[in-house]
Amino acid sequence: MKTIATMAIGTLLSASAVAAPSPLDRVYTADQNTNTISVFSPASNTLLGQIKLGNQRPDVLSPLYRGEINVHGLGFSPDHKTLIAISNGSNSVTFIDTDTNKVKGKTYVGRSPHEGFFSADGKEVWVVVRGEDYISVIDPVSFKETRRIQTEVGPGMVQFHPNGKLAFVVSSFTPTVDVIDVASHTIVKRIGVVSPFSPFLQFTPDFSEVWMTHKDVGKVTRISTTTLEVTGVIDTGFITNHLAFATVGGKVLAYVTVGGENLVKVYSTGKEARLLATIATGALPHGIWTSDDSSRIYVGLENGDGVQVIDPATNKIVATMPGGQAPQALVYLSKVAASADDRANLVPRVNQDSHNIPLKAVGGEGRGFVVVRNLGVVDAMEAFLYKLKPETAYNIYVSSQAAPVGSFRTDAKGMANGTMIGPVRAAAASDAAVKMDNISVKQVGTDDAVLVGAAP
Repeated sequence: MKTIATMAIGTLLSASAVAAPSPLDRVYTADQNTNTISVFSPASNTLLGQIKLGNQRPDVLSPLYRGEINVHGLGFSPDHKTLIAISNGSNSVTFIDTDTNKVKGKTYVGRSPHEGFFSADGKEVWVVVRGEDYISVIDPVSFKETRRIQTEVGPGMVQFHPNGKLAFVVSSFTPTVDVIDVASHTIVKRIGVVSPFSPFLQFTPDFSEVWMTHKDVGKVTRISTTTLEVTGVIDTGFITNHLAFATVGGKVLAYVTVGGENLVKVYSTGKEARLLATIATGALPHGIWTSDDSSRIYVGLENGDGVQVIDPATNKIVATMPGGQAPQALVYLSKVAASADDRANLVPRVNQDSHNIPLKAVGGEGRGFVVVRNLGVVDAMEAFLYKLKPETAYNIYVSSQAAPVGSFRTDAKGMANGTMIGPVRAAAASDAAVKMDNISVKQVGTDDAVLVGAAP
């Protein structure tokens, strides 16, 4: 941050040391389906516009020669002058000037990068290449890759301790955390953790611990930055995504997005973390960030296509801002805009609101949800299915249509996720008595639904 140059992602100072959200502050989300960066004013709780990095789906189904696919991760320089966006479909790192909202450089890396961040001194950008087994180190001036750091398979995110000595790397496919000596670019320790899938890590405000999320098993692991040992594991819930910290009433609290329950859960950060509160949110909360003074917490809604604002003093949602489709990472940057209402090089919102349908089990313990998004002449319907029979094929039906709109095969854990594109609402509209909202999931070869859903 400009006023806190060595602060790492999501960390905070006390309220007395920093200012409340300024008209020159900005909140950014990486929008995976519209391939945009949505730019919000936290002072007015409004969407100012979007930085268009590529075309929204389904254009990406045809050959793509320009533009980015699956804009997913975000990072920033210590001085806040540069925002980086990681696109895991086009394997790119886009460097954006926060003063002008213009792209000033681009670097292509290996298969399916996930997140990236600047080193504490701002001289390097490290991007985890999740589809492979290394970190790509990039010069932020020349935008050239200068070296690669070998890691375990599937590095998920990297963060730097502000003293500049150590970096911590979680994995998406291996149950370990790599601790790297920044000066020598070598791994000094590997720490075993409870799950092979971690998409996110965060330092506590005093940098004494790293907290990392485990999306697949719904947990958070705490690691001491001094002993480099695990200090605790918290059961947080179904689809644990990101986390942030805020200082409330003189106490540091942790806020964890639990996507499968549409909640932000609030925990104490003492030796034994305790669940203090749950905050109901919109559909599938994902990225989360805190304002510099801890007065507001910003939550991206992956299936709600926007951002909600939490007042941590009351644990209430105080605003909802529409944004891009399927926001993933979210960051808050202070004092970056040229003026309060600056919209330089931003385009108006390119997408409409989404429509969410929870799925309930008909017997058994299956669960899931569906999100439908209008794409003009067609619709995209994305389904998330969990706790069904493993390695089994299922069909999804809309209303009374005889033919399924999509088919999925669950993995070894009974999970499946995919997107169907077509005239979903037009097909359902042929029967005026049947709503498009009626969804059923049936095992292939059977007539009985295992999951059903309908909007209120």
